[in-house]
Amino acid sequence: MSPTYDPRHLRHAFGRAATSYEAAAVLQREVESRLLEQLDYLDDRVPGVVLDVGSGPGGASAAMRKRWPRSRVVALDMALPMLRQAGRKSGWWRPFSRVCADAARLPFADGSVEVIFSNLCLQWSQDLPATLTEFRRVLRPEGLLLFSTFGPGTLAELREAFAAADEVPHVSAFAPIQAVGDALVQAGFRDPVVDTDSFTLTYPDLMTLMRELRAIGATNALDSRRRSLTGKRRIGDAEAAYEAHRRDGVLPSTWDVIYAQAWGPKPGAPRREAGFDVASMPVAGIPIRRKPR
Repeated sequence: MSPTYDPRHLRHAFGRAATSYEAAAVLQREVESRLLEQLDYLDDRVPGVVLDVGSGPGGASAAMRKRWPRSRVVALDMALPMLRQAGRKSGWWRPFSRVCADAARLPFADGSVEVIFSNLCLQWSQDLPATLTEFRRVLRPEGLLLFSTFGPGTLAELREAFAAADEVPHVSAFAPIQAVGDALVQAGFRDPVVDTDSFTLTYPDLMTLMRELRAIGATNALDSRRRSLTGKRRIGDAEAAYEAHRRDGVLPSTWDVIYAQAWGPKPGAPRREAGFDVASMPVAGIPIRRKPR
């Protein structure tokens, strides 16, 4: 079963992190850079509308606006303070639009976007197949979807340390690569390709890692989280458990990243809802059999 998150907590956490995000998001920028390179699959094609879902402070939006000066680039994020930060990168000479909305409920018309780009956002999705179905709805036929998300190995050491200190989960259980691929197929995307990368960051102690997670907005947003503050005893127990991973004087932190690329189906293909094909046609096109009089 997929984890469920408190959307208000998520929105608040990322809004609070808006001013600290860029300084702390070293890994996120590296993954963003690798994902941007995959736009080369479009060759010389210049998209009319590009959507950056979970844009954060707008780094990828600005890069895509620079890449395609004649395209309309839209930065979408659920946290309004993040979009205010993104506005600093949207200068008068190369502006992009900013929209505050949820990735699972996109305020765009069917088939209105040619490229959907999303860097490290979809791990917070309550229902990945449903969110990808929404992506497919707004993506034009044969449009490109590119996204990255965290995989199950992410923060494995931190999850293990807190599990030794507390019976309540503190770290999300992220979807495996097989589930990401299945969700793309279920949503009806064409030619999906998924790949994975593993990064190891190091920290002098647990509290430095915890402060960095807070600075990027990645705090515990699970519905099942403990609603009171984590006490000193539990923190101390988690620190002691994490020490078992210390190597060469530092604590490692694993980040498992999944990359996905897929294409919108060709014109006329039925859309997918809840894993089923749904065909549509105008009423005038429905043949009527009349009984002879």
